[in-house]
Amino acid sequence: MTETQNRALSLARERGALIMAHYYQPMDIQEIAHVVGDSFAMASKAAAAPESVLVVCGVRFMAETAKLLAPDKTVLFPAPDAGCPMADMITPEDVLALRARYPGAAVMCYVNSSAAVKAASDVCCTSSSAVKLARSLAEEEIIFVPDQNLGAYVAAQAPEKRVHVFSGYCPIHHAATERDALEARRAHPDAAFLAHPECRPEVVALADGVGSTEYILQTVEAAPEGAAFIIGTEEGVIRRLERTAPGRLCYPLRAGFICADMKKITPTDVCRTLETLSPQVELDPEIAEKARGCLERMMA
Repeated sequence: MTETQNRALSLARERGALIMAHYYQPMDIQEIAHVVGDSFAMASKAAAAPESVLVVCGVRFMAETAKLLAPDKTVLFPAPDAGCPMADMITPEDVLALRARYPGAAVMCYVNSSAAVKAASDVCCTSSSAVKLARSLAEEEIIFVPDQNLGAYVAAQAPEKRVHVFSGYCPIHHAATERDALEARRAHPDAAFLAHPECRPEVVALADGVGSTEYILQTVEAAPEGAAFIIGTEEGVIRRLERTAPGRLCYPLRAGFICADMKKITPTDVCRTLETLSPQVELDPEIAEKARGCLERMMA
């Protein structure tokens, strides 16, 4: 580890802080994180962690989610400008308009959304829980926000439900095309193709396995040495697999499969945040209460 990484860990011990990082974070951040996981794992750990200070290395909605589930903890977010373009595509007003259009539908909100949008929704979900949650709802109609691609995947996996999707998307996953998938399969004919459900439906249809970031990691790590995979999600997953599954061959679905917002936090930022205990995540109490209920229904 570098001197800066060691300094970050030392400060975390002094502050009684838990450093949490998403799988898409740079490896020098994952190396100093006490918890590395997908959105669901980070949310779960935030709620259960005994530490009084949480440092969230990800994007803004992840820091908000940690604060919602751990309201009495100090939640630090080292890069306030690290947003999620998908989350920024929808507003609470959009949710209210959809409710007016489909008054009998339950609103299922992907965790990749702001606290204000969660507050306007009925239940939250992650990519790993979306299908199960949709099937469990009493309502026959579901409004799914904000990701049209995950919404389409839910609709395909739960045909008993009528799913109305918002038009949002992750620009990184949405940029992968059917042509990309076909070319990757031709270039690596012996590789299994694993896709995240944030990809377009025509890309998902070509995959051998579809699931969350955690699913993709576990599938590759459980495979025998020499197994080959086309990875249909952000390249941070491949960087992690180089450490956790070194005997496997992993190829990106396309070039430039990188989320710039997920790469903004550095070990220096983590040090500065722990030294100053800022920036802290603060939420409007009324919005937080409503959004927390949406998240707690997911966790239950």
